[in-house]
Amino acid sequence: MLVWQIEFFIFSAAAFLMFGIEAWALINAVRFPAAAYDAAMKRTKLFWGGVCAVSAVVGLLTLPILPFRLPVLGIMPIIAVTAAGVFLADVLPALRSVMGNAQGRYGRR
Repeated sequence: MLVWQIEFFIFSAAAFLMFGIEAWALINAVRFPAAAYDAAMKRTKLFWGGVCAVSAVVGLLTLPILPFRLPVLGIMPIIAVTAAGVFLADVLPALRSVMGNAQGRYGRR
């Protein structure tokens, strides 16, 4: 019984961590204007927003707090967090370099 509890805790922590990464990617995908994606020579905002939204939904469905948890998704959570990671590692730095961190006219002080 103790081994099952430890395993459940580890997998739950991993699911929450992956969902956090996916949600972070989704928020950043919708934060930048569509013209910034073209200026950074990346795929469109609709594409990356859709990829990040699907990955966030997959991450949400694998959280252990939901009554309809779907552990049978197999490798889908790994694919989803990988897609979000690609956005965060490749697209987001390019968007930030084009937009100057999108700080707006008030910026950081």
